[in-house]
Amino acid sequence: MSELLVRLLNAKIDIGPGLYWREIVGNAFGLASALLGMRRRVAAWPIGIIGNVVLFTVFLGSTLGGAFEEAERLSLWGQAGRQVFFAIVSVYGWVRWYQFRRSGVAGSAGVIPRWAGLKGRLQLLVAAVVLWVAFYFALQYLGSYGPASDAWILTGSVLATYAMARGWVEFWLIWIAVDAVGVPLLFVAGYYPSAVMYVVYGAFCVVGLVSWWRLERRGRTPDRIGVDEPVIETVG
Repeated sequence: MSELLVRLLNAKIDIGPGLYWREIVGNAFGLASALLGMRRRVAAWPIGIIGNVVLFTVFLGSTLGGAFEEAERLSLWGQAGRQVFFAIVSVYGWVRWYQFRRSGVAGSAGVIPRWAGLKGRLQLLVAAVVLWVAFYFALQYLGSYGPASDAWILTGSVLATYAMARGWVEFWLIWIAVDAVGVPLLFVAGYYPSAVMYVVYGAFCVVGLVSWWRLERRGRTPDRIGVDEPVIETVG
């Protein structure tokens, strides 16, 4: 059984240095999560968590050794760490969207898109500075490749996931900023499927931004429930 597991973990497509199937599969789950997120479906969260678990094993590269040995890769601790933060914040988003969907305010949708406003943007800005500094020194200590870029990808990913859970349209803009840094970093580090997927994400984020922006404008009426804050009912 353990031998079969090792073979599955090390399965590759023989293109160039080899493309690990788990990296392709993990990114496929990530893309599916993004598509569902644009449609405001609660399923986006659990599907995204599955992708996080798979990609966590990918981005530690050679640091895990054994069945996870990927010596030709550079270790990106920030990329690995963001999968953990993704999963944690995704649980929050999952519960929040599920509760909102049960309220019936927006039919089967898990959230009503809205802009974060001045207060929300200040929260994101302050959090961005604090998290980037903390992650930078932590990643530098761990020996992550490109700690400054890796720290921003980790920071932006956490903030974008949180903003998505809140239904803030700005989360698409944060993802675009993450992709702009992530694409060159991943190509240099040898994570080609993820780098290509980041390019796809970037284009997709533009579409998602336009989609949520239109939904926000459509729902901007004085008597619309949830304009300032979605109604959340307590479970249990």
